Amino acid sequence: MEISASAARAASEVRVVLGRVKRRLTALADTDDLTPSQSSVLSRLDKDGPASASELATAERIRPQSIAAILAALRQADLIERHPDPEDGRRQVVSLTTAGRHRLQGDRKVRQEWLAQTLQEHCTEAERQTIIKALALLDRAIEAATPR
Repeated sequence: MEISASAARAASEVRVVLGRVKRRLTALADTDDLTPSQSSVLSRLDKDGPASASELATAERIRPQSIAAILAALRQADLIERHPDPEDGRRQVVSLTTAGRHRLQGDRKVRQEWLAQTLQEHCTEAERQTIIKALALLDRAIEAATPR
């Protein structure tokens, strides 16, 4: 199937704009002392719940040695804790601490507020509604193209 010029342009513009938004939101987060990999593991634990180190390594697509170093740093910062797996006492399960959960919630709030303020100041109500509709369309297209 041949890709139309409008589809190619839309894809390029979405990729560029989302990249800019992501970089700006990342810069706002209180993650100066965290690597992108450490931030990703915290977010995954928040979203998916407790997991073993091997499950995290698989989900993050990194080597077990790398996840071990990431978890050690997060533990040192008191952002995660380890507990015996209730189903297999030989395994350890990693979860967020209260400090880890508060850190993520604070970072999200700062990013959300900045984006809302930016949209309020630089877009009209009609433009904000257009953004909402465009994102819904993009989400629908991505969902339809995602294998189940």
